[in-house]
Order: sequence, then structure tokens, then C-alpha cells
Amino acid sequence: MTEHAPVILDIAGTALTAADRRRLKHPLTGGLILFARNWEHRAQLTALCAEVKSVRDDLLICVDHEGGRVQRFRTDGFTHLPPMRELGHLWMKDALTATDAASAAGFVLGAELRACGVDFSFTPVLDLDHGPSGVIGDRAFHRDPRVVTMLAKSLMHGLLRAGMANCGKHFPGHGFVAADSHTAVPVDKRSLKAILADDARPYEWLSTTLTSVMPAHVVYPKVDAHPAGFSPRWLQEILRGQLGFTGAVFSDDLSMEGARHVAGRAELSYAEAAALALSAGCDLVLLCNQSLDDGAAVDALLDGLGDEAAKGHWTPDPDSEQRRLALLPATPPLPWDALMHDPVYQHALERLP
Repeated sequence: MTEHAPVILDIAGTALTAADRRRLKHPLTGGLILFARNWEHRAQLTALCAEVKSVRDDLLICVDHEGGRVQRFRTDGFTHLPPMRELGHLWMKDALTATDAASAAGFVLGAELRACGVDFSFTPVLDLDHGPSGVIGDRAFHRDPRVVTMLAKSLMHGLLRAGMANCGKHFPGHGFVAADSHTAVPVDKRSLKAILADDARPYEWLSTTLTSVMPAHVVYPKVDAHPAGFSPRWLQEILRGQLGFTGAVFSDDLSMEGARHVAGRAELSYAEAAALALSAGCDLVLLCNQSLDDGAAVDALLDGLGDEAAKGHWTPDPDSEQRRLALLPATPPLPWDALMHDPVYQHALERLP
């Protein structure tokens, strides 16, 4: 049906149901995002990931696993990673020790997830710590984009050593606005010049390092009336054209309030929102927490997105598919027991802040 599998969906439980398998086999499905509800213990998670790969080995198994309060798996041996702000505090005392600690955090994060079969984490947060944003808060490394860039690059080096790709978020910056795009439509009234000189600088400085980017469900009215994730100006002209980014672009969760009301249009269906994001320049779209209550919303997205393509509202893109496949790990992971005895991993644990 298509050469492009852009949908990242979720599942309700700790093992696959018949409905989950059917959705994962759908030609528009490109991956799965896991949440804390999908976790019981390591053996269960490892079995679940193996089950997903038995359905389709090209599916990208993802999770939001940053450290601090955004860490989905916290028990049965998983290391409690610090919030990124701790690395920023360490930078102010000893910059080079902080970069080593950031690489250690990236390696531990990536290696532990991969040992259980998870391919990819949506990290690092590149938002600046302006202060008012509760949803970002201590998830941000620092207020200074130069510090954010160096610590994020160090964290990504650790991820890379563990065989994991990365995702800079939330482009061009979510840290300046107080509103939470999960429940509102934040508006950042600064000029493009001001944003590019401050919040978006890490994306410029990491243009050859980032493998994927997630835009913010924030409206920057002096640049475009659409939220960044639905804006060809932000994604195609600025991110790809001006900043030279060549990796994959994920939409943020389409079920968030910031994704449902775009430039004055009535509330969009998930399929309409997905088609709008894909036509604006996203390669992949996330729909989270909609598998609960029988997953009718997930089916509606998968069925409706095919209809949107038939109507010409978006065009499947083989380049987008190649960007998705490039996020899959290229090397086999160390199994958990072997990882526990790996000197690289043991040393990384010692270097965490």
C-alpha cells in the first residue's frame, strides 16, 4: 500500500493482544511507544519487545526515558538517572567532569534499554531552562544554549556508544512558555531572530549530530500561525533549509491539546492531524495513550490516514521511510547479564552524578 510507515502507536498492556498484533502489522505502522503501564519487570519487557519484533522486525520500539521524572522503567535493576538539570549544575562546578557524566548517563540509559530490546529513547531535551515552564523544568540541562549543546552532545555520544540514536526536543524550544502543550496551546510571541539566537541554537550547533528531532506543539505567531510540528516554515524552511538538519522528524503526541487546534480549524481528527503534520514536514507521527478502551482511536487513525493519502492530503515519502529505518540499531545489544559485567558499563555507573 505504501513505502512509508509513519505511525508510532501504543498498546494498553504488558503483552500483545490480537488487536495489537493486527495494528502492528498495518502497513502504515512504523513503531511502538512504551509507557510505564507496559512494564512489570525486565523479563516481561524483554519478552514483549521480542514479541513485537516477531510481528515485524523493522518496527521501531521507542520510549520516553530521559532521567529524572521522565523515566518509564525504574525498578528491577534499572538505574535511576538524574534529571538533566543536575548535569547543568555540575557543569557550573566542573565543565569537563559534567561532559563525562553526561556521556556516562547516555551510555547507561541506552545500554539498559537495549539490553531489554528497546531500540530508541526520545532524548535529549534541548529546551532552555528559562524558568516558567513547569512541563520542562528540571528536564532541561541549563539556561545557556552553549551549555545545553555541549551536555546534550556528550549524552548523545554515550547513546551512540550503546548503539542508540537520539532525538532532540522540542524544536525550536518549549522552555520559554509557561503553558503545557499537553493541556493547552502555548504561544511564544518572540521574533524569529530572538528564537534562532537563543532557544534554537542547539539545533544549529548539533545539526550533524542529531539523528531525529521532535518539534514543539507551540505556536510562534511572529513566525507562523501553525504550531511548529504542523508548520512547513519551521520544519522545511528553517529546520531543514536554514539549519541543515537531515534526520527524522517526529510529531509530538497527536492526542495532546496543542495538536488538536491548528490555525483556527475546528478540532481535527487524528487522521487529519497526522496528514497535516506529515505534509508539513514530519516523517513520523505519534499517537499516545489511545490504545486504552479498545483502541478505536488508533484504528481510526490507521484507516483514516490511508484515506487522507488517497485524497491527496499527504503523500507517502520513501525518504521519510529511510529516515525511520536509520533510527533502528545497527548492532546487536549486550544482554542484561553480560551488560552487568561489562567494564564500560560499570565505569559509566561510577561517573554518574
